[in-house]
This record gives sequence, structure tokens and C-alpha cells, in this order.
Amino acid sequence: MSKDTSRLSRPIQPMPDDIADRLDRAGLRAAYDGRPAYQRNDYLGWIARAKRPATRDKRTVQMLDELEAGGVYMAMKWAAQT
Repeated sequence: MSKDTSRLSRPIQPMPDDIADRLDRAGLRAAYDGRPAYQRNDYLGWIARAKRPATRDKRTVQMLDELEAGGVYMAMKWAAQT
């Protein structure tokens, strides 16, 4: 899957160290990296916009759960393009 973010219209979101750590500890880095650039960017932006730590954690857990399950993006069905 391409990591090219040059076509994204939204601002590019940096990967926070704690999110990277949670992806790695959960063994989901490959699943995250395999998602399209817009999904990776949207997940990070959505998590970053949380005002409360509890909300940020809840969103992070949702992202991890969706990556683990596969076929889900932002609580919607998603079919990976190969």
C-alpha cells in the first residue's frame, strides 16, 4: 500500500509517539501501514481532536480494534483494495 500523502487534501497529521507505541505493542503496525494514506491521516486527526484524555483513549482503542478486525474503518464496512 502506498504511503504517499501528496494527494491528501487535509493537513497531514504527525504520528504521536504514544500511538506508535500502542500500534507496535498490539502488533498492528503492519495493518496500520497497509491502510490508505487518507485513513491513516483521518485516524490520527480524529484522535488528536479529542479534548479529553478519556476520549482520546477511546478513539485510539477503536482504531486498534478496527485494525485488528480488518474490513472496518471509522465504524463502517471497508473493503481493502488490492
